[in-house]
Amino acid sequence: MSTHGRTADTGAAPRDTVLLAGSGAVAVDGLPQTAELDAPGTAHAVHLTAPFDGPADPGAPLTWGQRALWIAIRRHGASHAMFSLRRVVAAPRRTALDVPSALRAVSALVARHSSLRTRVQEVDGQLRQVVAARGEQPVLVIPIGAPPADDGAALAVQVAAELASTPFDHDREWPQRIALLVAGERVCRIALVFSHTTVDFRAAELVLRDLRLLLLRGAVPTPPPAQSADIARLEDSDRLQRRNARAVRYWLDIHHRLPADTLPGVGPAHSPRFQRCVLTSPAADTAARTVARRERVSTSTVLLSAVAGVIAARSGQDTCGIYTMVNNRSADEYREAISKLNQLGLLVISLADRPAFAEALPRVWHAALEAYRHAYYDPEQMAQAHEAAGLPYATGVNKHCYFNDIRLAPEAELPGDGLDAVALRAAMAATSFAVAEGLETFTWLMRVEVIDTPGGMGLAVTGDTAHLPPDVAERFLRAVERLLVDAALGPLPWPWTSAASPDLPTTPEPVAPVRRA
Repeated sequence: MSTHGRTADTGAAPRDTVLLAGSGAVAVDGLPQTAELDAPGTAHAVHLTAPFDGPADPGAPLTWGQRALWIAIRRHGASHAMFSLRRVVAAPRRTALDVPSALRAVSALVARHSSLRTRVQEVDGQLRQVVAARGEQPVLVIPIGAPPADDGAALAVQVAAELASTPFDHDREWPQRIALLVAGERVCRIALVFSHTTVDFRAAELVLRDLRLLLLRGAVPTPPPAQSADIARLEDSDRLQRRNARAVRYWLDIHHRLPADTLPGVGPAHSPRFQRCVLTSPAADTAARTVARRERVSTSTVLLSAVAGVIAARSGQDTCGIYTMVNNRSADEYREAISKLNQLGLLVISLADRPAFAEALPRVWHAALEAYRHAYYDPEQMAQAHEAAGLPYATGVNKHCYFNDIRLAPEAELPGDGLDAVALRAAMAATSFAVAEGLETFTWLMRVEVIDTPGGMGLAVTGDTAHLPPDVAERFLRAVERLLVDAALGPLPWPWTSAASPDLPTTPEPVAPVRRA
């Protein structure tokens, strides 16, 4: 059940949740409006608002990153989880945070960033960013009674999931939803959901950094960075139009080097057709960091190389085409922009000469660097160029792999200089595999994600079940894990690991399904 945009019932809320004048509360006859939540232990949610007043902006067309996501929304509908970002912020511990103070921080946050008071609306037949100078940000206040042992952290995650359960109405709604979890009179957690049309992963973290400063100090000492409308105006410059043209030429050229197929079919598709599976591996985490330190590359390069190697082994192709997400924040004016800047990059990795794993790392890095250099472009012009060349673009199910490292935790150094080979091999016994959510429609034949998990590195694959049903997906992910462990323990000649064989038997441990989001 969604908690957003629902007509509130009246009554039921305890008296101590009524806020004083000046707090931004919307009340009827002195009592706050309330609505029930599905999340256990939440009592009643109180609908309040945080008024904001910021600088005016004339608005702008959509940014290139927004246009790319809008193409995806039109293809799949707005209900996909990838179109929103969920976050939870802990209240400052130095002093108790009350609801009026939290609302003032929200007001200041939205006033500071014009991206957060921007709607996407059709103007004269074209979608535009329409920026409001003044308005009110809805805020859900949820009394939770006595604080639980985790101070509301787990409940806030559930609330964020509920807030994200209804697609954003970009024409009418602000691009974020906010809820305060209140224990007594103290705000303990803030749950936020951002529309991915307005912010990417980095922008979301920057917004949360400012929110923490506002909660703690009441102000942000620096001027606001570039906003989404600013980025759109920059993209109209001659310099960026030339960069766009170079990216289009690169994509057309590299498309002809893509292999014909990525993974063989193994049987009829299941229902739902696409299935996400997650491998949680302490061993893969340690192994990837060991190889990265030894070869002086990032763990993302190590993981990308491992995935490419397993794909090559399973497909029988010596060339692997991989799409990857690029943050497009290398330029100074983009580093802290509050905008959706990330876009797809495309690289082709050739393993025809059968290199050792360590030898392949520099070429994978260089291929990724070329992809990064050509991942900032107007997707509408890219689509037109592909159509003119008779090539597919953003149509049907892409038959190649999409690799996305979405870990938020920074890369950590391994303690000490030695690696215990026996312990690393033994750590593979702690690896767990789970079948997660299914999807009827999806953009990719296969998507590999690297995610943060409490028990180690998370490797998730979402695949077409005609090619990657859960048992095959498990073999694929365990092949990546074993390849990483083998590479960490010493030189790894081609073929990089026997685990890449499609005939690797499925592990006998039972597969425990995870709760669907």
